Amino acid sequence: MDILTLPALLHRHAEKYGDTRVAIREKEFGIWQSVTWRSYYENVRDFALGLHILGFKPGDKLSYAGDNRPEGLYSELAVQSLGGAIVGIYPDSHLDQVEYIINHSDSIFLVAGDQEQADKVLDIKEKCPLVQKVIVDDPKGMRRYDDPILLYFKDVQKQGRELNEKEPHLFEEMWRRVTPDDIGMINYTSGTTGLPKGSMITQKNMYSVAKAQDDVDAAEDSFEYISFLPFPWIGEQEFGVYWSLYKAFTVNFPEKVETVQENIREIGPHIMLAPPRIWERMCSDIQVKIQDAVWIKRLIYNIFQPVGYRMADFNLKKKQPPMGWRLLNWLGYIFLFRALKNYLGLSSLRHVYTGGAPLGPEIFNMFQALGVNIKQAYGMTEQTAASIIHRTDDIRLDTVGKPLPGVEFKVSDSGELLSKGDTIFKGYYKDPEATAEALRDGWFHSGDAALIEDDGHIIIIDRMSDVMKLIDGSKFSPQLIENKLRFSPYILDAVVIGQERPFITAMIAIDMANVGKWAENNQIPYTTFTDISQKEETYDLIAGEIAKTNESLPKVAKIRKFVLLYKELDADDDELTRTRKVRRKFVAERYKDLIEALYGEEEELRVEADIRYQDGKGFRMKTTVRVKQVE
Repeated sequence: MDILTLPALLHRHAEKYGDTRVAIREKEFGIWQSVTWRSYYENVRDFALGLHILGFKPGDKLSYAGDNRPEGLYSELAVQSLGGAIVGIYPDSHLDQVEYIINHSDSIFLVAGDQEQADKVLDIKEKCPLVQKVIVDDPKGMRRYDDPILLYFKDVQKQGRELNEKEPHLFEEMWRRVTPDDIGMINYTSGTTGLPKGSMITQKNMYSVAKAQDDVDAAEDSFEYISFLPFPWIGEQEFGVYWSLYKAFTVNFPEKVETVQENIREIGPHIMLAPPRIWERMCSDIQVKIQDAVWIKRLIYNIFQPVGYRMADFNLKKKQPPMGWRLLNWLGYIFLFRALKNYLGLSSLRHVYTGGAPLGPEIFNMFQALGVNIKQAYGMTEQTAASIIHRTDDIRLDTVGKPLPGVEFKVSDSGELLSKGDTIFKGYYKDPEATAEALRDGWFHSGDAALIEDDGHIIIIDRMSDVMKLIDGSKFSPQLIENKLRFSPYILDAVVIGQERPFITAMIAIDMANVGKWAENNQIPYTTFTDISQKEETYDLIAGEIAKTNESLPKVAKIRKFVLLYKELDADDDELTRTRKVRRKFVAERYKDLIEALYGEEEELRVEADIRYQDGKGFRMKTTVRVKQVE
């Protein structure tokens, strides 16, 4: 395989397409702004040469903290063109998280997306001695800033442009020296069990995963992709950076987080990747909208939704549906499915995936019923994102699909999933012990418990460290139960407990928007999240939702008791990772009083709650949390 680096791919497309095809599109001030492939290359060139003037050398690191914008791509490709590595920082990270990643990665420069990100680094610059310059993309609100560490993105590019005029071949000479084995990214793991580790991703890893993905689901250069998931997530890197450069399709950046759904409708993407929380939110949105719709729309939904489910069942079982069902499905498309797909912006999709965590079968079925063929993609940072994926005509709801071409899998004697291939990372930065533990005998040890079926499909049971065992020895997967609970429009998050306990319990965080709407419809007054979460009526509502979930669970996995949390689980409180994975050990310690109450005789528990507003301020209050038995 002739492996090209990302800078080489960018140069190839700039030469081939020039100004005839759009590479990047961004919505600003209500207008979509386009960047051609030639302009993409020139922006990368100018920023790279500007960094070169500032002293950036091969092997150096630059951190990027900001929203998804073209400048994020320019930064990444510029750094890699110079033989360096990009380091992603989630834009909503705490100061201590930003400090840890900057220092651990040895970043000498940081690109800050805006004033907010720049302020974070200015607050901790004394604790980050290696950082020489903070380069700000959007300087809005920073006119009076005079810190000498600050530079502005456009100014760095201007310097690079001037150098290019003097030495027009310098940039190409630099990127041509980059090899497939060079580290182009240090991507930090989510840190569910400890401090995040920096995974060293090579140019070979990036190219190989893009090629393997395209070998399974071929893309075209006319395709559109919406990039709205954070750049530090390896899944977004694969789709929005590596694959788009491999196949030259257009990457679109929404105006802001709040307009993502509207922008998806405007673009009508051909490729879409979203974690379960996005698909769960869409399902909840549909269910709530239907409840508020006029009677004729509710009637149409109730008539044709079962038809969609039946057709999805035919497709998943690879059976040819009878003519009558095909006719009903066609009518369902005319009267219902087409409108719902248009409303969600999913009408043009050719390849659609979920990743980051398992998607519950109920959500899968609902989208299959609409004709949206969601495929599960499984992968880890250390595998350069997707390594297993469903095939379009071979989807099984109990599996995550089959391996991508070029990636080999096996299950160890202890039940752990092992893999090897060109997509496996080089190791953990500055952590040889963890590298040696993860890469043993030529195989990457995932830490996931799994089964490989005779037909090649792979079943992920759970993290080996998360599989729980009741006191009688019965094993269960908390993640499986939690995914089923989240199908309810009234449940935002769930944490299942039961390790070495006599039965299974759950802590539930309600979906404030949908429960609030339900309360208004039922004339139940409330003030805050804490207030509505502890009302008896809300407990009855959620008890009913849990009872529905219990119907689909084996006897050993049924939930017996639950409590409603007085606040949402929050990444800013270290209860979730930035990709919304639960930090189980931390949550178990923080809510240990609630957990003990779940297994005690008391039906109420008085707790002190830390309530925090979005601006970081808050207060401490006392509230009563109820413990309820599920009938």
